Amino acid sequence: MVVTLNTLTSELSDNSELFAMSKEEGDDAGLLTIEVEGNKLSSIVEQLEFRRMFNNEADSCNAFVDIQAGAGGTEACDWASMLMRQYLRYAERKGFKVTVEDESAGDIAGIKGATLKFEGDYAFGLMRTETGVHRLVRKSPFDSSGGRHTSFASIFVYPEVDDSIEIDINPADVRTDTFRASGAGGQHINKTDSAVRLTHIPTGVVVECQDLPSQHKNKAKAMALLLAKLKQNEIDEQQSSIASERKILVGTGDRSEKIRTYNFPQGRITDHRIKLTQHNLDQVMDGDMISICQALLTENQLAQLSNLEDNT
Repeated sequence: MVVTLNTLTSELSDNSELFAMSKEEGDDAGLLTIEVEGNKLSSIVEQLEFRRMFNNEADSCNAFVDIQAGAGGTEACDWASMLMRQYLRYAERKGFKVTVEDESAGDIAGIKGATLKFEGDYAFGLMRTETGVHRLVRKSPFDSSGGRHTSFASIFVYPEVDDSIEIDINPADVRTDTFRASGAGGQHINKTDSAVRLTHIPTGVVVECQDLPSQHKNKAKAMALLLAKLKQNEIDEQQSSIASERKILVGTGDRSEKIRTYNFPQGRITDHRIKLTQHNLDQVMDGDMISICQALLTENQLAQLSNLEDNT
């Protein structure tokens, strides 16, 4: 990053000098060269900006988007399905592959909940700003009196758990016990200490294997089981962390925890976190969320820079 910035600064300085000389001498070819170089530098700046916006470790991961209808009954279920459509349309615009992992239909209309999987470059980084409670204000199509209704849906976005976790077991951390196998298995298996029990001392995880006639084979199988259990424990910890984060970020789904309001009568969408208001609700509901996401990511980066300055 530092090398890139230094190179960029040097290139800008050189091009500024060349521009001044070419302009003074009326050198059109030199000016055209500077234009080409300027476009290249602009591309570098855009790449730096992109890297700055997505500096969280999980930003480049695939993402799961969990949608849950909140307060509002049938109206809330319909609202949840509208948000689901919005995110599917946004995925199309970004070129993400989307899979509906789970979907629960509402009793009358819409959905009670759904989980979508977004696969693509920086899917989590682009979607993570959607986590929170989304409020809908509109004249309900389910109310014959045409009254205005307010309903809610909660969104939680989390990165795909890394199922390629590598577990490195220190042999000194594993206690091996052998014992005589029991049950069916023939004369040999019942008369020798072929069964193996492995205990991973740091975690207390215990596995054993006695279904093979050879102690060596039982130990190899037990070690594979131990690796699998430790790996699953790591995944469970990640998922537990995700669940805890959901509780913090989304809360109960109560209206007081809203992050964004979609006001259909006024065609207005407001993100309360950054006090952003736009009057392009129809476009946003059709998946054109880029400007909102960009504004949120920019604000997040400014907050991070402010925190760094406060801590220096």
